[in-house]
Amino acid sequence: MTDGDLPARFAALFAELAAIGRDPASGTYRRLAWTDEDRAARAWFGRAAADRGLGTEPDRNGNLWAWWGGPGHGAVATGSHLDTVPNGGGWDGALGIVSALIAVDELRGAGFEPARPIAIVAWIEEEGGRFGIPTLGSRLSTGQVSPSDVLNRVDGHGVTMRSAMAGAGIDVARLGADPTTIGLLDAFVELHVEQGRRLAPAGVSVGVGSEIWPHGRWRIRITGAPDHAGTTTLEDRRDALLVLARGVIAARLGARVAGGVATIGRVTVSPNVTNIVPGSVDASLDVRAPDEVAVASIVKGVNAALEDAGVEEGASVALDRESWSPAVLFDTDLRHRVESAMDRALVPWAPTATAAGHDAGTLAQVVPTAMLFVRNPTGASHAPGERAELDDAVAGVGALVAVLAELAG
Repeated sequence: MTDGDLPARFAALFAELAAIGRDPASGTYRRLAWTDEDRAARAWFGRAAADRGLGTEPDRNGNLWAWWGGPGHGAVATGSHLDTVPNGGGWDGALGIVSALIAVDELRGAGFEPARPIAIVAWIEEEGGRFGIPTLGSRLSTGQVSPSDVLNRVDGHGVTMRSAMAGAGIDVARLGADPTTIGLLDAFVELHVEQGRRLAPAGVSVGVGSEIWPHGRWRIRITGAPDHAGTTTLEDRRDALLVLARGVIAARLGARVAGGVATIGRVTVSPNVTNIVPGSVDASLDVRAPDEVAVASIVKGVNAALEDAGVEEGASVALDRESWSPAVLFDTDLRHRVESAMDRALVPWAPTATAAGHDAGTLAQVVPTAMLFVRNPTGASHAPGERAELDDAVAGVGALVAVLAELAG
């Protein structure tokens, strides 16, 4: 292998994964956990690993592990995830998986022999796009979520997580903390496409993660009363959607004051008929901010606005937390080793904080963890415009190669 053919090899491998779950008309992706598209992506990962002589096996929670040197203590792991958000872009998660596989090619081509095992992991249900719990695979494996709390979750088609996982061949009786596998790891490094646009102004292709903002998801349920849109006076209405509207405005205003971000991105209205006053609403609230106090302030403001509007409109309001990811400061010693390895490899980089959740953030609670980010010229994420230029993706591979050589050499 030569450096000259690296871009072509990366592009070819990335195209294989990018063909799975893509809607040709819209260019969006839909690879949700435990679906046909997910099974196809996992099969692709197994073939790509086998092509490199790596044995692949699932763990008790359905995460896939491909090992160079076989499972063993002191291992260095890298990788990301194969699932997407519904109708999302094709780079989130996929870039880290493809880059890890290509990095193994590059290390082998350079005659590198790892002194400790190297693992490539594909975490399951990172996005939470099907059942609403992000980084589920890594949370289960690290014991940060209990199987009993998730197995009865229902997707948009009424399928329980228990049924979906069992249908994918997972023994749900064995779900849960996996200290045997996680205990093998000395470090985890995740490469990811940049979400947002901080690297472009810095003029570099690669960022080194410094922190992840705290992040929570809440479910909003508002119950008013359906009624005739033409004959029901404004005074007699119990409009659930009007109550939510007040919450939407409060979320934006509160986020602006606190220096964070807040999104009400999923809304289900019932009966959802043109000439009927909305009787009930089921919605999501996603809040992220530089610290937990700011997150709490935003959520408190949204809840107050919803309750005040509910009283005025005669509707009941419930706001319940569905998931929580605390702030993450990546391991200082590991981050310095990552930065030093990139400096020696002459890979320019910039420190990069993120408000997006990642499996690396979950692993950071129990394993020294680092993140690399590849420049996203548009900043678009979870959308068709999400992308990285080929030269930047190749620079990301170079950074990952240098880091793996440092950590496993």
